[in-house]
Amino acid sequence: MAGSQGATRKYKVWMRHRYHSCCRRLVELLAHPSFQVKELALSTLMKFVQLEGAHPLEKPRWEGSYLFPRELFKAVVRGLLSPEEDQHLLLSQFREYLDHDDLRYHTMQAAADAVARATDGHPEVPPAFWDNTFTLLSSVSLPHRDCAVSSFYVKRTEPSDKWKVAHLKEHRKAFQAMWLGFLKHKKVLMILHDSILPHLAQPTLMIDFLTSAYDVGGAISLLALNGLFVLIHQHNLEYPDFYRKLYGLLDPSVFHVKYRARFFHLVDLFLSSSHLPAYLVAAFVKRLARLALTAPPEALLLVLPLICNLLRRHPACRVLVHRPHSPELDADPYDPGEEDPAKSRALESSLWELQALQQHYHPEVSKAAGVINQALSAPEVSIAPLLELTAFELFERDLRKGPASVPLEFVPAQGLLGRQDSLCTQLFTLC
Repeated sequence: MAGSQGATRKYKVWMRHRYHSCCRRLVELLAHPSFQVKELALSTLMKFVQLEGAHPLEKPRWEGSYLFPRELFKAVVRGLLSPEEDQHLLLSQFREYLDHDDLRYHTMQAAADAVARATDGHPEVPPAFWDNTFTLLSSVSLPHRDCAVSSFYVKRTEPSDKWKVAHLKEHRKAFQAMWLGFLKHKKVLMILHDSILPHLAQPTLMIDFLTSAYDVGGAISLLALNGLFVLIHQHNLEYPDFYRKLYGLLDPSVFHVKYRARFFHLVDLFLSSSHLPAYLVAAFVKRLARLALTAPPEALLLVLPLICNLLRRHPACRVLVHRPHSPELDADPYDPGEEDPAKSRALESSLWELQALQQHYHPEVSKAAGVINQALSAPEVSIAPLLELTAFELFERDLRKGPASVPLEFVPAQGLLGRQDSLCTQLFTLC
């Protein structure tokens, strides 16, 4: 009898080794050149996760305890976050599993573990790993209510309140830990304001990260300010230098950066409040107008309506247009080199730049600049269609218009030598 039990135990140990060997081989197949093989390997591994969760290899410590095959699932996630190849297509297949609350919870934990492993002692992490990780993390979205945490991939007879996976606050903690581990990668800033901050248990933990990200400069500063704006308006963050930093981002390069459309969309959003002081809005209007003097036409068709919208929102700034004795160019009190908008003396100046742009070589630009000479209509002009306008599109639009009909004579010709009653015609007839 004892020999029979020993043989059974040895057989179970042998079978367990074979099972683990099979799982390792399936994880390796997640990097197979054929996508069909990858897809089959993923679906098989996820079936193993489900079955191993329902029939755990280890006995539970107490009745009703929650067991999940964490090690197997971590291996699956590490295979998806390959540092060597793009796994976007396979990750899109994996996304359907994230509808289950238990898989989503453990995905967040496994992703945080994978990022910690990749960055521990490795200053240079391959870009493919960051791209795959960002794709996976940005696919995770949390429910808004506790009662929504009820869909489990690993079947259980009766969920228990003692399980962390059954509580939304634990999901939020895992979500926060996952993203905090990934914050060294700049792509996170693109979705931070609407996909990450609303789900963090303590959004104010992001203050130091966002202020440090702003110091990087360029597009990173812009995206960091977007997150700070959310913290100011929704979490009562005191950040008095916000508009000063935004003002500092306005330089000639903003018309040529990759994130130009996003930049001006955010500028329009940040200056949408009617409670902003007139001197601050006037400084932004004046800075935009000064930059417009050297901007390309496609950018001017965006900036000029934005300036007019700011004047519509803040009537106190219309003095820049209606000042009867505006200063001359060489006596403009506005200081473009001043970093503090409160000290720029913009309200003492005028928008002579728009008058200069009314003589622009491009007819649409001169027309847009001429709007300032008329009474501004109450409704604002939407700048959304203009955000993505490029020089190529502007050129193509001009070509589609075709040549304009330009009269060369005030008196239309009626014959080869002129009208029938002309002196030249009569002399030719007599000859």
